[in-house]
Amino acid sequence: MDLKGKTIFITGASRGIGKAIAERAAVDGANIVIAAKTSEENPKLPGTIFSAADDIVKLGGNALALKVDVRFDDQIQSAIEQAVKHFGSLDILINNASAISLTGTLETDAKRFDLMNQVNVRATYLVSRAAIPHLEKAQNPHILNLSPPLNLNPKWFGGHVAYTMSKYGMSMCTLGMSAELKKKKIAVNSLWPETGVATAAVKNLLGGDEAMKHCRKPEIVADAAYWILTQDSTECTGNFFIDSEVLKNAGESDLDKYSVVSGHKLMPDFFLD
Repeated sequence: MDLKGKTIFITGASRGIGKAIAERAAVDGANIVIAAKTSEENPKLPGTIFSAADDIVKLGGNALALKVDVRFDDQIQSAIEQAVKHFGSLDILINNASAISLTGTLETDAKRFDLMNQVNVRATYLVSRAAIPHLEKAQNPHILNLSPPLNLNPKWFGGHVAYTMSKYGMSMCTLGMSAELKKKKIAVNSLWPETGVATAAVKNLLGGDEAMKHCRKPEIVADAAYWILTQDSTECTGNFFIDSEVLKNAGESDLDKYSVVSGHKLMPDFFLD
């Protein structure tokens, strides 16, 4: 099974992990809907919905760039409708958009708390809700959330309870919707990286260029996502996948090729003991 001709709606796909997943699918000739906010270049956040679309087309895919703020339900509904009208169907949804603030309770004001909950859990819920009527018409429909396994170790709450709540909310969507949508043959899974991934979030928030040297490239998440999305939706659902474990189980023995600097000690990701 491959992704040729499949229509994939990806939130936050103008850069980072979302874009890497889009590019991997584009190699097969997939139709990619880039649903993100960035329509103009930002020096601190390179890439726009339009530059991402150009890159996808160069790799052999088809692209539709849609400026969408996933905090607003009307924009979500409109984007899903535009995607289906443009490509004729919807096969896969990837909830990748995310907001992060690694701050304690007193340092996390209402605006920042609301942003994380709106972009992370609320958008995952509402984009999924808008997509389901179309996904249930697809041959092998999948929803993939970029969210962690549900780990109740207090370690992952103490430093940034608001962020943890919002990411776990995404994972609870996986837990609940996988059970709810099983009868509709729609797979719902989560995928999370074992290590830090070289994205703008790591560079700007978690240690700059030095931290990037201890990360893996976004392509490791993209390759793991590709494997998940090409599985039978009736048999592969309700899982909390870790990227490296997916690839090892799929027969990939050389994970060092994904390292930003070969042989460097890798920075472990959040939520994994």
